[in-house]
Amino acid sequence: MRQIENVISDRGSKYAVSGGPVTSKAEADLFLKNLKRAKKYAKATHNTWAVILPDGTPLKTDDGEAGAGMVILRMLERAQCKAQIVVVTRWYGGKHLGGDRFRHVQECVRVWLAAG
Repeated sequence: MRQIENVISDRGSKYAVSGGPVTSKAEADLFLKNLKRAKKYAKATHNTWAVILPDGTPLKTDDGEAGAGMVILRMLERAQCKAQIVVVTRWYGGKHLGGDRFRHVQECVRVWLAAG
């Protein structure tokens, strides 16, 4: 698992990105379970994620951040990144970010892909 914390801080909201190899829905669920073992991640407002399984099956979850899972999935498709789950975590800071939240999700995924 690769974790990059403090990727973005905007109007009180903080973002981190995590990811690692998964080959099935069960492994994706286990990855999230392990991530949330850290109380900090379990208490996060959103743990949005996506993965393209080795057979090409896309999986995604918004976790309350409507549309964010699709943003991650599209970026993984463009990068031709399969069998790697990417989780963007947001701790809500009290102010709505509007469309900026999608730019922040994109930046987190870019940082994770670049670190790979």
